[in-house]
Amino acid sequence: MKSMARKPRQQNRLLGLGLDAKDGHKRITTGEGFNLIGGSQETHERMAETVIRTTEDLGRKGRTLTDADPREVMDLLRKHGEER
Repeated sequence: MKSMARKPRQQNRLLGLGLDAKDGHKRITTGEGFNLIGGSQETHERMAETVIRTTEDLGRKGRTLTDADPREVMDLLRKHGEER
């Protein structure tokens, strides 16, 4: 008899990658559902602020980065990335 076990749903994960660091620092920030790696101090701070605002918006709707629809996450990232 075949097992009726469900495949676990893959969770979304956000990866932010900054490529403009010239100072030799290795910047890594991790959180629930995201990893931010690299970038200059300014770029890394901007990525972090954008993810923070995005997760706050999702939290007000009862969702997280890992369970929200990827299109919604992208819309929020664009919105908050353009605010600066």
